[in-house]
Amino acid sequence: MEPDKTETTDIFLWANQTDAVKNELNLELFVFNKNYTPYALNLSKTLDAQARALFVLDLVNTVNFGAGTGMSVRDYELSEAEENVLLRTDLEKVGRAETLIHLIENERGDIVQFSDTEHEFKRIKGIVLKATRPDGKYFYVAKAVQQSNVLPGAVSWQLSGDTFAPFEPEVGVRLPSDNQVLIIGTDIFVFNQPKFEKLFQYDYKKQLLADKKVEEILANYQLSFPDGMDLQMLVRERPAMVNKLQKLEVGDIKQEQALEYADTMQLDLMTDDDGKIIIMDGRDLDMFVNLINEDYITSELTGKRYVIKSKKLLDEPEGEPPRG
Repeated sequence: MEPDKTETTDIFLWANQTDAVKNELNLELFVFNKNYTPYALNLSKTLDAQARALFVLDLVNTVNFGAGTGMSVRDYELSEAEENVLLRTDLEKVGRAETLIHLIENERGDIVQFSDTEHEFKRIKGIVLKATRPDGKYFYVAKAVQQSNVLPGAVSWQLSGDTFAPFEPEVGVRLPSDNQVLIIGTDIFVFNQPKFEKLFQYDYKKQLLADKKVEEILANYQLSFPDGMDLQMLVRERPAMVNKLQKLEVGDIKQEQALEYADTMQLDLMTDDDGKIIIMDGRDLDMFVNLINEDYITSELTGKRYVIKSKKLLDEPEGEPPRG
């Protein structure tokens, strides 16, 4: 049963209801890599009780304790982390979390089982547990995986009594014990702000400025996107682009100049019948932003073309009046 998406979750009611059925929860475990591709994992019966405590019970107890001490829930984007304050945001604002949950909920049949013989655990970024209550409602608990807490079997020893012996498993993992991120329906509850931001690469202040730059770009340039895609969506899926937009001066290069610039640099920037610049994917977006940021140059010495990764504006040459 899909959680209610019309109202913000009452986290304290959720904790009470979950506590009442804590031993009846059905648990599913997933890990995901740096590209937010999920993999399914089996959970041993001998670890069931420990998994419930590590992912669910400690979290429920924290919320229940907070209910007795006056814990308040505030919007993540409008507040800073404080003692006895639980931050909440919308799942749709955190693109990587939304994508991950979408894959688990809607493409479960395409999620492969993680295997230490086929995949590398060193590429795993996080672990997420899906817990389903007897009434069909479910929630997710996500934690970051610290690679410093991963023990490769090939170079690890285990201590048995007074004797060192080879570490038998391929990989040993020490999971974080702290509460980090809880996802219920369309709500994300943030228990550890730095780990949440790192886990899902979500920096609200940077994203807010990037959103404003997107508005400026759309106001200054005519762009065309495939159905179901827009500029906001593309930017949010590309952390490097979010960073780049922080310093972009929008409008210095006009649309016609950008197209001429692309021709000069022999770049495959296309337009549709209405003259709109076609942005099909992230590669096109990178090219377009590089153009309006004047990031392409041709060497006068070799004739080779380059993309400038960083620019420092030099003083005007002596004897020349400032341009503009």
